[in-house]
Amino acid sequence: MGKITVGVLALQGGVVEHISLLQKAAPYISSPDTSKSDFDFDFIQVRTKNELAACDALIIPGGESTTMSIVAQRLGLLDPLRDFVKVQGKPVWGTCAGLVMLAEEASATKKGGQELVGGLDVRVLRNRYGTQIQSFVADLRLPFLGETDTTPFRGVFIRAPVVEEIISPSAEAVTPGDGKKEPVEVMGVYRKPSEGGEDDDIVAVRQRNVFGTSFHPELTSDIRIHVWWLKQVLDAVGEQKTGQGAGVQVDLPV
Repeated sequence: MGKITVGVLALQGGVVEHISLLQKAAPYISSPDTSKSDFDFDFIQVRTKNELAACDALIIPGGESTTMSIVAQRLGLLDPLRDFVKVQGKPVWGTCAGLVMLAEEASATKKGGQELVGGLDVRVLRNRYGTQIQSFVADLRLPFLGETDTTPFRGVFIRAPVVEEIISPSAEAVTPGDGKKEPVEVMGVYRKPSEGGEDDDIVAVRQRNVFGTSFHPELTSDIRIHVWWLKQVLDAVGEQKTGQGAGVQVDLPV
């Protein structure tokens, strides 16, 4: 399969933190034939259209989504990002502000709204839990990390958004040919103790090639989500290049 280039959008936010965890996660993915490996990772910062075009997958990090949107627009990156996500269908992961950027709709935006990349048929509510000083860490159960996993993931929430509604895809967003689009899959929820556990906030979702989390895995030392996501990247790249998944093995760290 050769080199797999994974970019982190480097306009603002937790760029180096994501790259650090990606570098730590990569060794946990191996070929079934341990005597050789037919892929190699290259992790880069992305600030230009040419750098984006070189990527097989992309992370949009946490930060401030309005600032990211403005900078991306000034650099002429918004349309290339939309093409990367919606037309080319390459794997993309957004954390916190990145989730906002990847939503089709956003509530509680600043006056005049903001440009979004889209790709997830959801409406997000920005700053669900308040201001910076109301940031918190919470144990999350994330079944996609493995049915036998009993170690909670420590989710860091900083001015975090949540998915307040899963919306119907627009006519132009459906998959060509069959007129259908894969539904949004809820990957993780947070049950706020003070609310009596009656309502679960959706804090992780996936739809086809797009994955989003409300919290900041890059601000922890826990690499499990980065390992899991790199596996999704390799499967997607293998499908595109060879017509089948990469066939890699993953041993999630404990």
